Amino acid sequence: MKANVDAVAGTALVVLWSSGFIGAELGTAEAPAHTLLAWRYVAAVVLLIAWCRYRRLTPTWHAIRIHAVLGLFCQFLYLGATITGIGMGVPPGVAALIAALQPLLVALASSRIFGERVGPRQSLGLVVGIVGVSLVVVGDMSGADLAWPVYLLPAAGMLALSIGTIGQRILVPKEPIALSMAIQCSISAAGFMTWSMLAGDAAPPMTVGFGLAVAWTVVLSTFGAYGAYLFVVRRNGPTRASVLLYLTPPTTMVWAWLMFGDAITWVGVGGLAVSAIGVAAYVSGTSVQVPKFRAPASAASIVSSSAKVTK
Repeated sequence: MKANVDAVAGTALVVLWSSGFIGAELGTAEAPAHTLLAWRYVAAVVLLIAWCRYRRLTPTWHAIRIHAVLGLFCQFLYLGATITGIGMGVPPGVAALIAALQPLLVALASSRIFGERVGPRQSLGLVVGIVGVSLVVVGDMSGADLAWPVYLLPAAGMLALSIGTIGQRILVPKEPIALSMAIQCSISAAGFMTWSMLAGDAAPPMTVGFGLAVAWTVVLSTFGAYGAYLFVVRRNGPTRASVLLYLTPPTTMVWAWLMFGDAITWVGVGGLAVSAIGVAAYVSGTSVQVPKFRAPASAASIVSSSAKVTK
């Protein structure tokens, strides 16, 4: 039963997370990235707060502090940098590839911070996975006519998401997912709306395309993708959740074919197969915990204070 739940949650995470790159392509054709993100999060916050009030979910100040930090890294910085990069011309597949480098950082950080030892099969899965996603977007990289610093934007977003993913485990949030998302989305809504107001383009374009892009990103990318991400992180840990993101570049390729008619090449199909093999190798491996691990003082104090508040 647990395996079935894990399989469904993992599949949902991959498909819904990939939809965010397509939503970025749709939305940035109508407005700047920060305007799209501002109205996406305003709409999401209204719905989330209404749901939390209906369920009588009230956050504590401790929860607000925790999720303000996680929302800053996992949503505001990650999406702000990534979608701005896509709006400036980085192909969705390339942005997805850069995001898929996150498992390497998360696995490395987890081994150093939490004492997780990545076994040989899991190490092989990580390497094979990155080879697969590289094959998917190699054509896009060679054909893109962009200055290389633009690619630093999705790279910065990937780094922010990696920090936030590790933070999920260090800060040990216990709140219901809906309440967690409400707080984090509120932080992002405030940040992106302030950005848009300072840029002078906070007013949303009154077009059908923009409205559809906002609806797409709210339903599929915010509620669907990020909800699935939080679920998998809490259930299976940050490394397993991150490694599933290896499948987002080839899945994004399929989305782009369906939505925009982008060609699917044999190289892309090969990359999809290689990525799937890499993920399967990682998931089938068993992580071994290093005994007598002692968390760093800062992490230990955070976890200790969290435990006291939640008692």
